[in-house]
Amino acid sequence: MSEPFIDVRNLSVSYGNRRALQNVTGAFREGSLIAVAGPNGSGKSTLLKALAGVIRPTSGEIVFRQGKRPHMAYLPQVAHIQRDFPISVEEVVLTGFYAELGETRGVQESQRAAARKALSDVGLAGYEARPIKELSGGEFQRMLFARVIVQNAPVILLDEPFTAVDAETTARLIRLLIKWHEEGRTVICILHDLLLIRKYFPESMVLHGKCLGIGHTHRLFEQNLFSFDLDMAELQPVNENPDHPHEH
Repeated sequence: MSEPFIDVRNLSVSYGNRRALQNVTGAFREGSLIAVAGPNGSGKSTLLKALAGVIRPTSGEIVFRQGKRPHMAYLPQVAHIQRDFPISVEEVVLTGFYAELGETRGVQESQRAAARKALSDVGLAGYEARPIKELSGGEFQRMLFARVIVQNAPVILLDEPFTAVDAETTARLIRLLIKWHEEGRTVICILHDLLLIRKYFPESMVLHGKCLGIGHTHRLFEQNLFSFDLDMAELQPVNENPDHPHEH
């Protein structure tokens, strides 16, 4: 088995006196399409923030195969984004180039063209100049996906990306995730919709403060690890790192 692309080792994160994650261990393979599931308050968003480098672990570590954190595109929960900020749709997407632009360089025409193409790819052609406060929930989420597209990152972290979007938008965005997966990118996605997880995600990680299981999605379903009303004390953590994802 090859060395894990991202290796989470005994990761714990606390907010004051509250422990959000406790001794979470699990490995993510390069190019995997993996869902992170668990009940509310189980530490899913905390794990993604730790992977993205937004927060620091209380203890434990995250080890990256190349020795440093790879370029990552991180899409947080919509609830954490200020909707009334006076900025246009295109300007939000262009912030995906911030690492290249820095503080002084102006936006290049090639970057504007890439932003417009990304908006077209998510079904928002013609929305470039529209203020973000005028967007519906689904349009706002598609805009954020366009921002992820222009970052062209090998690792993509998505926190509940299909919240408050309709079925048509969800289907469009799922196709985008599958495309990224086919391109060999590593996609880690927090989801609560078990039907989507079962249908589209070959691998999953189940959290409840600690890691209850990681591996092939169908095997975790067989072990009833997605039944979040079970007595968690009776469940033994499972650490299965598959060589190959199963086919759906």
